[in-house]
Amino acid sequence: MTVTHEDPVLPDDLLAAFAGRADRYDRENAFFHEDFADLRAAGYLTVALPPAFGGAGLGLPEVAAAQRRLAYHAPATALATGMHLYWTGVAADLHRAGDDSLDWLLREAAAGEVFAAGHGEPGNDRDLEYARTVAVPHGDGGYRVTGHKTFTSLSPVWTRLGVHALDDSDPEHPKIVHAFVDRDAPGVRIEDTWDTVGQRATRSDDTHLADVPVPAGRVARVLAAGPTGDPFVASIFAWAEVLFASVYYGLARRALDLAVASAKRRPSVKLGRPVAHDPYVQWSVAEATVELEGVLAHIERVADDWAAGVDHGDDWPVKLVAVKYHATESAKRVVDHAVKAAGAGALRTGELSRLYRDVLAGTFHPANSATVHELVGKSVLGLLAAGER
Repeated sequence: MTVTHEDPVLPDDLLAAFAGRADRYDRENAFFHEDFADLRAAGYLTVALPPAFGGAGLGLPEVAAAQRRLAYHAPATALATGMHLYWTGVAADLHRAGDDSLDWLLREAAAGEVFAAGHGEPGNDRDLEYARTVAVPHGDGGYRVTGHKTFTSLSPVWTRLGVHALDDSDPEHPKIVHAFVDRDAPGVRIEDTWDTVGQRATRSDDTHLADVPVPAGRVARVLAAGPTGDPFVASIFAWAEVLFASVYYGLARRALDLAVASAKRRPSVKLGRPVAHDPYVQWSVAEATVELEGVLAHIERVADDWAAGVDHGDDWPVKLVAVKYHATESAKRVVDHAVKAAGAGALRTGELSRLYRDVLAGTFHPANSATVHELVGKSVLGLLAAGER
């Protein structure tokens, strides 16, 4: 399998250590501190930084491949680490395009700062087009930010939180402020809320912001509320959607491999040989394999097109949400097939049962199922071009 070949950034012995810790992290609902320290020491947190900033200069296709490899062994570790990686990828994209507005982020990431995503909000189903968090402008170009952010992965270790907030000081022309909050800024409070069915090691606790000062130098964009084609926002979606898709592909690939190994050794009295010879098991394994073949091709194509600067115009949002939806929904079907092929033993506490729980989280990452179908349906029907939202 391509997920097990030796890699200079993520060598096999390091991945084996991650795999060996994953069940304990899940059982204890504990953050992956040891994994995180190892990833930092290996230089994984800087792989997307351009060489001029001390990174490996990997683009979206290469980072996505690395995330699939990491997720195969430790999906929660990969999912949470991806939040930092996508910010560094966004900043690198802008730098390569001649936009130095986030070069400070590249320098800080190179110096060891850890970036997380503060975009989830209770009740906000418009993603980055709107915010319930409020940004009050100051005359120096900075803001004070107040709000409640959910699903803040990397809660124990992040030092910089990318947030979006609503500036409605001009109610007729509301704006979305994209900015970065320092962990040690006054008014930042992390609430221990993360006790979930799956992806427990991500420790995606809630973050409360109470009149938190954000200096002008940490404001990335101020854009009109609503849809936007700004390269900063577009790059956020590109990196986030492709990396989400890659994590769930890696997870599903691991589940299938576990099921195949189980089917080869599990005896059948009826057959007089292992259940791998059962036509239904063969059908389940085949269905899962076909799903994964399609998902991998889809992820690679979208990532390659993004990195190559292919001009898909207004079709880019459809392509990005589609690849995330395709991967996460297919992963759920693959894991379901894997559990059936593995038999009742999969019900016991263990890796396959953990993957069965972990894969559920894929539904809730943006864009969720409702948003995907609304966006894609309206786009294909020409309603977005007519201004319908």
